[in-house]
Amino acid sequence: MTELPSLFEDVRPEWIDYNGHLSEGYYVVVFGFATDAVMPRFGMTPEYLVETGTSLYSLEAHVRYLDQVPPGARLEVRSSIIGVTAKLLWLWHEMWSEDRLRATEEVLMVHVDSQAARSSPFPDVLRTRLQALVVPPPEHASRRIGPLL
Repeated sequence: MTELPSLFEDVRPEWIDYNGHLSEGYYVVVFGFATDAVMPRFGMTPEYLVETGTSLYSLEAHVRYLDQVPPGARLEVRSSIIGVTAKLLWLWHEMWSEDRLRATEEVLMVHVDSQAARSSPFPDVLRTRLQALVVPPPEHASRRIGPLL
């Protein structure tokens, strides 16, 4: 899918809901872990974040829950960069378990100057790295939510 590292995570017992499977909020937690795992790949290492006082903030996310995740499952999240602008990063995550796609998350993030509490452009070196990793958006990206009429 990409040159980005996959995240591997075991479902923790406290993440299981009253229906006996992964509670919906924990899908987002795991996708957040996946975002954190790919940031160093393009240069946003923990050291970079401290030295520059910058970070990524989520602006919008869309999760598709495709299949239940059972207790104790081993998850793999595969991530792609599907778009970049001067200040924005568009990510696509796929959550897999037992060779089945369980969920996807599309997330739009903004590069911020944490000290000024406002958006800021990616440094040229980061934007160049990000642009080199961009792949075409998958079919399900940018869909609106709503009932089928």
